[in-house]
Amino acid sequence: MPRPRPRPRRGRDPGKPGPEKLVEAARAAGVTDARLLRALRTTPRVAFVPDSHRASAYVDVPVPIAHGQVTTQPSLVAMMVAALGLTGDEHVLEVGSGLGFQTALLARLAADVVGVERWADLAERARANLAGQGMGNAEIVVGDGTLGAPDRAPFDAIVVSAAFPEVPPPLAAQLRVGGRLVQPIGPGGQELVELYERTRQGLVRRRTVVPAHFVRLYGAYGYSPPGPFGETR
Repeated sequence: MPRPRPRPRRGRDPGKPGPEKLVEAARAAGVTDARLLRALRTTPRVAFVPDSHRASAYVDVPVPIAHGQVTTQPSLVAMMVAALGLTGDEHVLEVGSGLGFQTALLARLAADVVGVERWADLAERARANLAGQGMGNAEIVVGDGTLGAPDRAPFDAIVVSAAFPEVPPPLAAQLRVGGRLVQPIGPGGQELVELYERTRQGLVRRRTVVPAHFVRLYGAYGYSPPGPFGETR
């Protein structure tokens, strides 16, 4: 008599990828921080992507969002966050929050996070997504990310999710001595993600995290926003 086949657990489709796929991708990219890998495992990316792209939530790829933007690839998010070396006590600034997935990871790893998002509708959605996950230590504000959040400074760590050839001076000024900053340095579309440390003498580049492709950083200390005839800078 043939043995009965075991029934799959309810609510789980073994054929669909889940958070563990993102953990595997982060490990393959060289991320070893156990706290960060745990945050990836316990933060449902599906809650931070548009409904039309839920099928791609646990695939290690960027996802399109409004205003011609895309989310950062999860393994790249993990590499950038890992470079900050968070221990749990930090006051963190995030420039470019999108729909809030990176914000949620930072909130799990630091004391609190202030995210600055250029687009009001994305900020509203990010707030809702974070609230849905019970993230009470993350705040999203609408504004020019190149100006940082001077009323909430200084910060122990800053992560910038858009590219410009240099670090905006207001961000460097809002970083504590000993603090770390991660930013894609380049024209947008082909750059190097760099790690900096604030010393008493100023901002010092420590190492290249990874080559990457990011959207441009717009603002008073970045590129001028596109107008009807294209960018002015």
